[in-house]
Amino acid sequence: MDVVTGALPSLLPKLADLVAGEYNLQKGLKGEIKFLQEELESMKGALEDISKTPADQLPNKDKIWARNVRELSYEIEDSIDKFMVQCKGKRLAKQHGLKKVIDKSLNLLMQPKIRHKIATEIREIKSRVMEVHERRRRYEVNLGVYKPVSVDPRLFTQFTEVKQLVGINEARDELIHKIMTEENEALLKQGKIVSIVGFGGLGKTTLANAVYKKITAQFDCCAFVSVSQSPDLKKLYKGLLHDLGKNINEETLDERRLIELLREFLQDKRYLVVVDDVWDIPVWKRIRCALPDHDVGYTIIITTRISDVAEEAGGAYPLQPLSLSNSRKLLYGRVFGIENRESNEGIEKCPNKELAEVSDKILHKCAGVPLAIITMASLLVCKARNKMEWYEVYKSIGTGLENNLDVKNMRKILAFSYYQLPCHLRTCLLYLSMFPEDFYIEKYGLIRMWVGEDFIHCDKQGKSLFELGEGYFNELINRSMIQPIHSSDDGEIVGCRVHDMVLDLIHSLSIDENFVTILNDMDQTTPPNTVRRLSLQNAKESHRMAQATWSFSLQHARSVIVFPSAVAQAPAHSSYRALRVLELRGCHLSKSYSLKGLGNLCHLRYLGLSHTSISQLPEEVGNLQFLQTLDVQSNYICSLPSSVFQLRNLMFLSIDNDTRVSRGIGNLTFLEQLSFLTIDGSNANIIEELGQLTELRLLHILLQEWNDKLLECIGKLQKIQKLVIYFREDERNIGGLDAWVPPQHLHVLDIRNICWFSTIPAWVNPSFLLDVTKLSIDVSEVHQADLQMLGRLPALRFLGLEIDNKNLGILQGFVIGAGSFPCLVFCYLVGFAWPLIFQQGAMPRLIELGLWSFYVPEARGIARSNGGVDVGLDNLPSLQRFYASHVSEAACREEVQQAISALQNEAKMHPNHPRYRIY
Repeated sequence: MDVVTGALPSLLPKLADLVAGEYNLQKGLKGEIKFLQEELESMKGALEDISKTPADQLPNKDKIWARNVRELSYEIEDSIDKFMVQCKGKRLAKQHGLKKVIDKSLNLLMQPKIRHKIATEIREIKSRVMEVHERRRRYEVNLGVYKPVSVDPRLFTQFTEVKQLVGINEARDELIHKIMTEENEALLKQGKIVSIVGFGGLGKTTLANAVYKKITAQFDCCAFVSVSQSPDLKKLYKGLLHDLGKNINEETLDERRLIELLREFLQDKRYLVVVDDVWDIPVWKRIRCALPDHDVGYTIIITTRISDVAEEAGGAYPLQPLSLSNSRKLLYGRVFGIENRESNEGIEKCPNKELAEVSDKILHKCAGVPLAIITMASLLVCKARNKMEWYEVYKSIGTGLENNLDVKNMRKILAFSYYQLPCHLRTCLLYLSMFPEDFYIEKYGLIRMWVGEDFIHCDKQGKSLFELGEGYFNELINRSMIQPIHSSDDGEIVGCRVHDMVLDLIHSLSIDENFVTILNDMDQTTPPNTVRRLSLQNAKESHRMAQATWSFSLQHARSVIVFPSAVAQAPAHSSYRALRVLELRGCHLSKSYSLKGLGNLCHLRYLGLSHTSISQLPEEVGNLQFLQTLDVQSNYICSLPSSVFQLRNLMFLSIDNDTRVSRGIGNLTFLEQLSFLTIDGSNANIIEELGQLTELRLLHILLQEWNDKLLECIGKLQKIQKLVIYFREDERNIGGLDAWVPPQHLHVLDIRNICWFSTIPAWVNPSFLLDVTKLSIDVSEVHQADLQMLGRLPALRFLGLEIDNKNLGILQGFVIGAGSFPCLVFCYLVGFAWPLIFQQGAMPRLIELGLWSFYVPEARGIARSNGGVDVGLDNLPSLQRFYASHVSEAACREEVQQAISALQNEAKMHPNHPRYRIY
């Protein structure tokens, strides 16, 4: 399903299923369905062609035709889904006794009527599809070929005077230092590539231009060219030759000859080339072919919004947003026309005290993006110096309602990124307009919603829908469309936020396409005639008044997200006929909102009830036979109703540690993610059933007591990628896991506080743990060679390792050698002997280091004439946080104090000035 192509991506496979499936259709109907397939496939292709043109460049008749096709596709899919539910739903549900006999008899009586009804609807649909086709022919739809020429708003940034650019000098000088380094002459004899990467509107082109102007005198020849999304490379090569000073007269030169001319001309010259706005790797590689490597010295600067392009080109320089101080200078300088004479930049303090608070609120929304700040300044400069007027501007940000020319230009710049996205990613991005500004959007839940809405389609063998969705999520981050949020525990990306200016863009697009309806305290109070997706964000009395009209509008709603402040205005379940996603996270479900009737939402795929203060799930949840996600975490539910185990399509189940699961869970054979499953003496009989869940990718278990059968059952889960087992008992036996070999291709293995491995297992090696990013284990005996093996794990980002060397009388320290742990970001080591030494080149990406319960052997004699041991913290170039604690039963106080002092001194002297705590 797609905002560009409506429901066609998910509808077409369902039509194929109707033809191939055992639905006992009326005679001749399969042929008509095949006709529909072919016609709708052609329409899908036409819509994809239209989608390549920005909406503001499409003729109205194309827009109307595209909208009609999309709306028709939704209606067709609703009809097909209804038929499939009627045919399959009864078979999926498991009834017993007299009720089973009655239901079976009624089902047999109803089947002819159902088949007749779908036959009638298919023929009506065919008629409507043919009418849409004929209308296209009658009015000669252009399919988006008309593209009026407009000025690229990014061009203006290349001609902005440096004195108008607040904060540009700092970034410019830092980047020049990165290019030239201190050994200027030596570097000019080598090649250097720097890739400026960042969000649209952050000032990449502006910075590249400022650097370009500053250092051109140091090169023999220079060029500045822009690539754009659909580059004409022949034209680009000619532009390079022109800027570099090479005149060519022949207009018929092909690409190969132009590359040869460029390489010949630059072969013996020290050159500087800026390649602005590179969008994909293949284009960059073709441009790079024209720029020769040599020992005379050259510098290439590229700008891009896409992280993969920057990594491929090399020398990535992530451009940071403006600081609050520089943001204020830029805003006030633009609005008040006042400059700081000393720095030639805008002033930092608001000249009007009354406007200081609201201006900071506006700057918070702009989040340090210069383009956004300049755009807001253009709005404010036309307003009275009045607090209320400025608050009106503040409130308008993100509503998509501002018609100011600068706002339109800013949207165009951001829209370049949007229209570069493939159709499926556009849909996923527009879905984020369901969430309010500054909202923390949890990654796992979002991907499950995408799955429930059928935005994700399997196109890679062996990949689950969730894995594909995670790829979509990562790609949106990679393209700078969303801002990642990392876990403070292990650095994993756990969610995202959408920059307010991107949210403004997707709000506008979503409303135009009737993709999302938002009801809050600023937007419309009456929903459109057909609501496809409803985001109920804030309660208003007018929303309550409008509820009477919602019953009809919401019949075709596919997603409804209700936020806590609006739960009292949430429509009743009876309003929905086609609902796939229902998210009530954080809503206190009391008498104002009842779960009664939940079982009638027969199309539901996603049910989010976490943090809703419920104490039980209704038994009728078992009627939701197509449910894929059930999230009831952070509630007061003691046990799941047995009907949950009838949900044969369930893929994601999230419950609390205190929620007990009984026998029957083995029926959920489609389950891919299960957390948090508690196993104790009362339900130990479910362990054997775990071995039946062979589709599991993620499993979180809390063990109350050890059970030998658990590891045998886990061994059957060959698709498991993330395995976390916690153990509540303090006693850990030694060697209980020695014979166990985990499933291969794990990404996360966290099994601390269960048993001690006697030694580092043989499977801890780069070939077996090729993909592991997080490893937490307890090992009784560890030696230097073991640590070296761990250091060779190629993808490891998190290491938690507790050892018991002290009780075994092994007192030597350890050395983390050069090249060890190349990707490690978080490292927590427990029970190691002093000293632990880090050599230069070890752990180059380490951000956080914890040395817990380290011990200082007695009479080790660690003091040296130079004042102590050099641990080598300064060899960890990315270190930001350092924590350490010690145990000192055997060591004298002087030796312990020397160890602590050595660590404190190195933490203080570290060039990053990391936050540290040592005790």
